[in-house]
Amino acid sequence: MPDRTWVPPGPFDLHRTLGVLQRGPGDPAFAVRGGELWRASRTPQGPGTLRVAARPADGRVEAEAWGPGAAWLLEQLPELLGERDDPERLTARHRIVHEARRRHPGVRLARTGLVLESLIPSVLEQKVTSDEAYRAWRLLLQRHGEPAPGPWERMRVMPEPRGWALIPSWEWHRAGVDAKRSGAILRAVRAARRMEEAARMDLAEATRRLMAIPGIGPWTAAETLQRTLGAPDAITVGDLHLPKIIGYALTGRRGTTDEEMLDLLAPYEGQRHRAARLILLSGRVPPRRAPRFPVGDIARL
Repeated sequence: MPDRTWVPPGPFDLHRTLGVLQRGPGDPAFAVRGGELWRASRTPQGPGTLRVAARPADGRVEAEAWGPGAAWLLEQLPELLGERDDPERLTARHRIVHEARRRHPGVRLARTGLVLESLIPSVLEQKVTSDEAYRAWRLLLQRHGEPAPGPWERMRVMPEPRGWALIPSWEWHRAGVDAKRSGAILRAVRAARRMEEAARMDLAEATRRLMAIPGIGPWTAAETLQRTLGAPDAITVGDLHLPKIIGYALTGRRGTTDEEMLDLLAPYEGQRHRAARLILLSGRVPPRRAPRFPVGDIARL
């Protein structure tokens, strides 16, 4: 059970920095307990569980880890917590961005250094509601993952690539995952080594590497690399809600398209994902006019 201490280079919000790694309530690979964050990962050295706790009294972050991947997780801890991230590179061009940064000065972009860990749940989130995707991730890890090392018995580590490849078609169906999404995941895990190499590339090269897999487009690549690389410019294009939120927050108008969103964020070139993240933290969203999109369940078909 090795441990490590890290001192942030500036203001630091542990929960908002690492919270983006959680895939919904009940995520078997992520948990919050008593203010501490727990994360179960499949590292290059094997499964590991990381516990991270902020100590505001002296400005430190403490971590300990279990399992074959423990040393790797602790070595990567500063990058995970955003040590390589530089929030000051963003210059606020809108009042709402300025205010969001003032209210949330400790938000950094996490860099996991792991591709499949973010790619697979991002594929599950394609073209479905968040609740459907979270349910699929939860069921697949509970049935096909392995118990996470360490003291928290309910946590699970996602399957290794071969484990994903061996999941039978009816198990994908039972989890509510259609053939298009499961097919994209299976193609990605068969090229697992090539996928993981993207963690050591720049954003443009990593995006091309991921999108070489049929079924992985710009939306999925951006959602993955925001977490894998902590990429400040990996703006999500093709999202149902994001352009409308960005457009409403910056202009007060409804119905913003992807192209219009990119125009609005052009002053933040190089930091567009960070700008969008701050806008989302502002809480300024267009009032709902239509009922929530109904949740489907292909497992019942």
